[in-house]
Amino acid sequence: MVKKMHIGLIAATITLLVLTVWISGCTTTQTTPATTTTPQKLIIATTTSLYDTGLLDYLKPKFEAQNNVKLLITSQGTGKAIELAKNGDADVLLVHSPSQELAFMQSGNGLNRRSFASNSFIVVGPTNDPAGIKDMTPEAGFTTLYLKGTNKTANVYFVSRGDASGTHTAEQNVWKGAKYNYTQDIAKSGSWYISAGKGMGETLQMASEKGAYALTDEGTYLAYRNNLTVVPVISKGSSLLNIYSVMTVYNDKQPADKIQMANKFINFLISPQTQEDIGNYGMDKYGKSLFIPMSVSVPNATAGWVGDYSTPATALAPATPAGTATTAAPSTASAMTTAKPVNGIGTNA
Repeated sequence: MVKKMHIGLIAATITLLVLTVWISGCTTTQTTPATTTTPQKLIIATTTSLYDTGLLDYLKPKFEAQNNVKLLITSQGTGKAIELAKNGDADVLLVHSPSQELAFMQSGNGLNRRSFASNSFIVVGPTNDPAGIKDMTPEAGFTTLYLKGTNKTANVYFVSRGDASGTHTAEQNVWKGAKYNYTQDIAKSGSWYISAGKGMGETLQMASEKGAYALTDEGTYLAYRNNLTVVPVISKGSSLLNIYSVMTVYNDKQPADKIQMANKFINFLISPQTQEDIGNYGMDKYGKSLFIPMSVSVPNATAGWVGDYSTPATALAPATPAGTATTAAPSTASAMTTAKPVNGIGTNA
């Protein structure tokens, strides 16, 4: 009898323990995982030159890691990028056509224009240089191309972007410097002059296939170099300066939080760490950086072409009404600095 009572007591104890554990499991407060806010989307309208070099893909994860944001990048010629921005289809404009940028700012469509890097345009052509323009000034080279092209000299062709891009605008500036009216004298001057209407990478590939000359930014050429037969023939001249700037898109429907995030992206680009990253970009693969950050060298250019490159972007609305002329960016003649090495990086113009 005592034995049966002992066994019953043990069974009751085990049952009680099981019930206690079960009840405890049912009543224990469960830890709810912290909810994460959906990343904000920020649309960047940029030029194919910056996209084709891979710079933005390189910088994108660095910015996203610092902010709860997803960058969406769309690339086309500067003219089309500006059109997107004016239509309210982009939050950030990142291009390389100073005259178009200043007009965009003066129209009240942009805030906080900052220049963050530069490099050079170059003229590339066939290795045998059928036009004989190697090491000429850009203007003399273009004059020679025009004369030989219109005279149907064998194998002399020029492929233009033809897309109102920053590179196309730079090309037109060289023609202007050579005393030609682009619309009247060049655009329809014969079969030697080919308007591609494409991005920089595709234009270079077309020039390579055709055995033609072309104007390109140096960064995109280096990125495509291994797949091209054309080589640099003209690489020096003040008209070949290529300045990259960024600005926040503004319109009366743009949410304040988008403007603030766009400003953060601008400040990210001009920050010391990103400037260093830009200065290093391409060194491992090409033996030189594809871009010169403003922290290394500020180019000497036409007044207003180089925007502010050190003051944080804070404006949330234009300082003056749309349509009112704004104060031009400081003249780069006064902003010119001596090239400063940053972590061993010098200029590579």
